Amino acid sequence: MKSIHQPTIDPIVAAAGAWNPIEFHEAAGATIALNRKGAGPKVVCLHATGHGARDFEPFSERCSDDFEVIAVDWPGQGSSPREKEKASAARYSQILDELIPQLSSEPVIVIGCSIGGAAAIQTAARRPDLVRGLVLCDTGGLIGADRTTRFVIGHMTSFFEAGARGAWWFRRAFAMYYRVVLPQPAARAQRERIVAGCRQVAPVLVEAWTSFNAPEADIRALAPHVLCPTLFAWARQDRVIPWSRTQPAASTFPDHRIEMFDAGHAAFLEQPDRFAEVFRNFAASLPEAAETTREHANIADLASRRGGPGASLPSGPWKAATAM
Repeated sequence: MKSIHQPTIDPIVAAAGAWNPIEFHEAAGATIALNRKGAGPKVVCLHATGHGARDFEPFSERCSDDFEVIAVDWPGQGSSPREKEKASAARYSQILDELIPQLSSEPVIVIGCSIGGAAAIQTAARRPDLVRGLVLCDTGGLIGADRTTRFVIGHMTSFFEAGARGAWWFRRAFAMYYRVVLPQPAARAQRERIVAGCRQVAPVLVEAWTSFNAPEADIRALAPHVLCPTLFAWARQDRVIPWSRTQPAASTFPDHRIEMFDAGHAAFLEQPDRFAEVFRNFAASLPEAAETTREHANIADLASRRGGPGASLPSGPWKAATAM
């Protein structure tokens, strides 16, 4: 349900998030800010940790003539207030499960970047009736927790903890880091907004990066259960989530295709023209929403006969949530 209450938000953090007109929705106990623009098939856009809905402003400008583009701010980022629950892909997926039905009576296309992609995978596997197509941009959760992964997560968590403590050097170091994360000129304005709010969002970054070390953050087992067509739109220069380490898990998605972009972490922001073209081609190949709804109704009926909607999923928090 749309909320009439507009929370007080730090304007520096809000600048990277949903732009006017902003809507507020209540979902899974969180207040979620979003922007929606255009008309047509609905596309729900989910940003990376520490970013905001405005990551998708260039995409909205290019595609809202044929699609309704809905760009979401996760809690504690953009114009969405902090919540008591800690940031994680599993938590964001819970929010997404309740948010999508408020936004659309039919399955939607979801674009998810980084933690947003990991949340989208969980929702698509658990609730195939909500998602008709999935675009994954440098998504987390698809690389095993080996020594290298644990080292990177530990190092990044310590870095953001310093920011949360107010370390004097943090903003300058964060700015250097983000020239690697979003190196392309097209991302400069949004990169500067993200850097400007880095101290304020550092506590959320600590929560999210801490969650990446939890066993449930490894969602590779869900890949075969994502039934909708999936487009991997990956940045070639991503040093944190490289395609070479993601590809083995990506290959287990039943219906997937791959496009590589000259970018650091967010193809839709760094190469907006080419991304829009690739997205339009992908969207044109998808089944109609009504057809998707019928297919998923049949799948849900079969699953219920086998023991409930989560019966075919691996054990874990996503299965428990399905049974609730």
